[in-house]
Amino acid sequence: MLGKCLENVRKSVPLVHNITNYVTVNDVANAILACGGSPIMSDEPEDVADITSICGGLNINIGTLNQRSIEGMFVAGKKAKELGHPVLLDPVGAGASVLRTNTANRIVSEIGPSVIRGNISEIKTLAAGTGTTKGVDADAADAVTEETLDSAVDFVKRFAKDTKSIVAVTGAIDLVTDGEKCYVIRNGRPEMGKITGTGCQLSGIMTAYIVANPDNMLEAAAAAVCVMGLAGEIGYSRMQEGEGNSSYRNRIIDAVYNMTAKELEEGAKYEIK
Repeated sequence: MLGKCLENVRKSVPLVHNITNYVTVNDVANAILACGGSPIMSDEPEDVADITSICGGLNINIGTLNQRSIEGMFVAGKKAKELGHPVLLDPVGAGASVLRTNTANRIVSEIGPSVIRGNISEIKTLAAGTGTTKGVDADAADAVTEETLDSAVDFVKRFAKDTKSIVAVTGAIDLVTDGEKCYVIRNGRPEMGKITGTGCQLSGIMTAYIVANPDNMLEAAAAAVCVMGLAGEIGYSRMQEGEGNSSYRNRIIDAVYNMTAKELEEGAKYEIK
């Protein structure tokens, strides 16, 4: 099933509208291209309704907010929902500031995203309506571990039911759930945390996957997580002496570009709870 999700992206070449942060915008565009989709970026309020209308889905990332981009997020989000297009929210740094937290909570309540993808601290902030986080990274105290896995699965399932969204929590152990079934995914490398934007890239890829697999969004979201984690493993295995995080970033994107359905099926490490 995961391999089929990958093939559907390559066949349909979904056009994805991204309102993302300017730290990672180029990498997000390249990651979407690498997975087989087509990216377009726009956050100007007078532009976004037209842009999102011609796309298949919308990726909203709150990593570098300003008042213009916030307005654009709501204009685009409401247009996407009006058209029945899937919307993904990446609540980067929710809990780090009042503006980020309130904006993310408003998007959840007013737009109702199809998928919410973030780290565990960001998701806990949204579930509580308020919270704290370590900048844009998850707080170590919140980390999903083998010891906390069952309670974390129960938590994300409840949050998915409450929001009527697919929820993807990414970290050392990734959780992807629709409230009933939860994929527990163990792909990836800790070194991915040394690259700015791997989460942002995943959100772009995941949006392409859910657009290309509208009848299997849970599996599509899980497939995207496995693709990114497996690409991190493959990219790391190809690192050469003297290379660092910049080279690693490129090797991850290359691994996404070259990944086959067979490679994904054989390399994906997951169980369902």
